[in-house]
This record gives sequence, structure tokens and C-alpha cells, in this order.
Amino acid sequence: MSTLSNVTTRRGESNPPSVRLAPDAFPEAKSSQTGVSVRYVPAPDKRWYVFRASYEREDKAADYLVEDGTYTYIAKKMVEKDVGGKRKRCLQTLIPNLLFAYTTAEKAEEYVNNTPAISYLSYYYNHFKLDDNGKNPPLTVSEEEMNRFIYATCNMNKHLLFVQPSQCHYKGGEQVRIIDGEFAGVEGRVARVAGQQRVVLSLSGIGLISTAYIPTAFIRRIDTVYKWEKDKCNAFKNKE
Repeated sequence: MSTLSNVTTRRGESNPPSVRLAPDAFPEAKSSQTGVSVRYVPAPDKRWYVFRASYEREDKAADYLVEDGTYTYIAKKMVEKDVGGKRKRCLQTLIPNLLFAYTTAEKAEEYVNNTPAISYLSYYYNHFKLDDNGKNPPLTVSEEEMNRFIYATCNMNKHLLFVQPSQCHYKGGEQVRIIDGEFAGVEGRVARVAGQQRVVLSLSGIGLISTAYIPTAFIRRIDTVYKWEKDKCNAFKNKE
């Protein structure tokens, strides 16, 4: 999975660091079986559906959807495992069994109920809402929230964590932005997780995602980011 090389400006350029979640900034969804790739293209009739693939078959399901022309995303992180007595690096799904697909309601229904090849795929339901029939509807995630989730996890950092609220000890309620380092541009709340200061963001109906350790110098409150960016820009202009 490619990194988001054009999401933030680099230090030394004329524009200050800022989040630009343009569609072409996101990594392509690619099938590991055929190499087929699909780019994320926003469309008014599509939404981000959350699917569950039983027995850790999310990669297999994602391959099928990509080959069918559907953009998918599976958050992963790099881990080290013992393989044949040797330590090897490999990717591990951050949220087990879940994959996200940007598609229409009709296509989502087809995948879940009318596609034998992926009969192990099911909806991940929204347990906080009821539809007109008194049942939990399939969970969908807003584009804004999903974009931030992809942005925070696409670097596949080995220290990424999928955490429960009880594991997060928040330092305050303010929203912050990370302004430097591998997670520059990520927004969330500062919390102590696993004994370290990190930034935590929410994925509605699913849970919380924690970055790696973030130094205090790399964090700015959202309400102060604009002034910080303006000062950085003015400082650069004065050097010209």
C-alpha cells in the first residue's frame, strides 16, 4: 500500500503543512491475486460500508471486490513474527475480520446476499440505531471520518493500535493535529495509551485507533493550528 506522499506539504516548501484529503492522495486498492487496482473516486450514490469476513478472510474478500471494480480498504500494521525459526516482518490486519468498501447500497446487498463466491462476507451492523423494521441497519462510515482513518493508518506503522475506551486516559477534551513526523496531519485527542502519549481518533460504531508515541512538540490544538501555519508561512517568506 502506498503512502500518502501528497497529503501534507514538506518542510521547506512555500506552503505550510496542512491536511489535504484529495481523492488522488489515497492509496489504490489492489488485488493481491491479479494485480487489478481501483482508485478512490467520490460519488453521490456511494457510501463506506463496513463488512465482516469470517475466519480472517478479509483479504480474500477484498480481492474479489477490487476485481469487481469496488474500492476497498483494510487497515494494517507491520509486525514481526517467527517463521521457520526466523524473525520476519509481515502485515497484520489492524481490526480483525473487517474491511471497508466504498460502494452503492445495491452493490453492497449483492455482495452480502447474492454472491456465492464470498458467502462468508456479511454486514457489520450499527448497534446504535434501528431502522423502520426495528432492526440494526448495516453500518456505514461518513466520508470525512473514513478519510481521516485511512490517512492515519495507511503508513502501516507497527505501533498502531485498535483500542477500547478503557485503555485511553485522555489529557483533555481538545481536538489536536499532529504537525510533524510520520503522522503529520492526523487529528484526534491526546491520550496516554500503553504507557505512552499518543493521539487517538474515533471510527464511529467500531472503536478507537491510536497512533504511535507522539512528542508534545509535534502536537497543536486545532484552534491554534491556523496561527501556527500562518507564522510558519510568514517566516519562510521573510527568508526569501
